[in-house]
Amino acid sequence: MTKNQVEVKTSKGLVVFEGPVTDSYIEGLTMNAGLTNFRPPDRQKVALMQITNLPDGMIFLARHENEIIGYVTFHHPDDFSRWSKHPRVLEMGGIEVSPAWRGCGVAESLLKVAFSHPAVENFIVITTEYCWHWDTRNTGLDIWAYQKMLTRLFGKVGLKKVTTDDPEILEHPANVLMARVGQNVSKEDIMLFEEMRFLRKYRQVANLT
Repeated sequence: MTKNQVEVKTSKGLVVFEGPVTDSYIEGLTMNAGLTNFRPPDRQKVALMQITNLPDGMIFLARHENEIIGYVTFHHPDDFSRWSKHPRVLEMGGIEVSPAWRGCGVAESLLKVAFSHPAVENFIVITTEYCWHWDTRNTGLDIWAYQKMLTRLFGKVGLKKVTTDDPEILEHPANVLMARVGQNVSKEDIMLFEEMRFLRKYRQVANLT
């Protein structure tokens, strides 16, 4: 798989945005100590390496010299998720930027590099954003301001908010599902995705017929 790579000069130094990267490439880098949103940095590094070996798994990095300062992950939805039953759905599983590098445009550049990769066009890319994962403490934003920030950021690469009856999304009103349909996705797969967004409605119709 070809790798995208872009260099950007920021106020804090040169940042390289690149991917998809391999597990051996990640192994040779260090993790910034601030990357703790999902798990400790050393464990997160292992998780990133594991994702690169999943079918269609992809990791894109923001790197300063030999240090990972941000990343975004893509992988198939978890088996317990309704979206795992769709053959063309790929989940943007997580994006994180070290607090020390925020305000430098790292997240936006990282997303632009990731979504410019041709493999993305073969999928309906979704992101399931749950408010209990959001770094409201370090950003100083409340959940509604954080949601607005995320949807605006993700919107820059074509992700749009879509409604669903997925119970995990409905668990809190701030949670949101966003999706982007790749150029190579068939009409049949788009229709299947639309049906899967509201499984309760289709189950009710089935029970009435």
